[in-house]
Amino acid sequence: MLDPETEEYYERHAEAFAARTRGLDMQPLQQRFLHYIPAGGRILDAGCGSGRDASCFQEAGFRVCAIDASGAMCRQARLQSGTFACRRTFDEVCGPDLYDGIWASASLLHVPRQALPAVLRRFHWALKEGGILYLSLKKGSGEQRRQGRLFADYTLKEAADMLSEGGLFSVLEAFETQDVRTAERERPWVNLIARAGSG
Repeated sequence: MLDPETEEYYERHAEAFAARTRGLDMQPLQQRFLHYIPAGGRILDAGCGSGRDASCFQEAGFRVCAIDASGAMCRQARLQSGTFACRRTFDEVCGPDLYDGIWASASLLHVPRQALPAVLRRFHWALKEGGILYLSLKKGSGEQRRQGRLFADYTLKEAADMLSEGGLFSVLEAFETQDVRTAERERPWVNLIARAGSG
């Protein structure tokens, strides 16, 4: 599932990447997502990176499963956040009906565009009925390689249409945000929160 060059990037740069992203303030987005999750609910952090968000969800009393396709990033999640993370790709997500919410922050952006519908179907299968999916992607179009990684970029409408296709999800919120990293602010984020439908 993970592009080999992208996987190599994270294996080689995991420590530096985790150090750069561990302290980013994601609380406003986390709170928008958690608004829809029942207290003590079960959350999958899909592509957990440094473990930053999984750690916050755990501290807030949620039951969290954290996964990442990079073994090196899983190790950094344990070291930097105290979060146990399993090395697992998106097509290895367990189910069915396991999670109240799936948090996919800045992780689906590395999935090739033609593969993303299958990942969304897998997520739908893993979510409980009415479960919540949050995802963020970089705004743009097509696929590009940037800094040694594959990025699949989307407009807000493209991403919303893909989520809604086949009745898998109903979009609850769709909005753009600036990158909290000053050097990245020229490329906004596309954010969506959606509820799993009957499909």
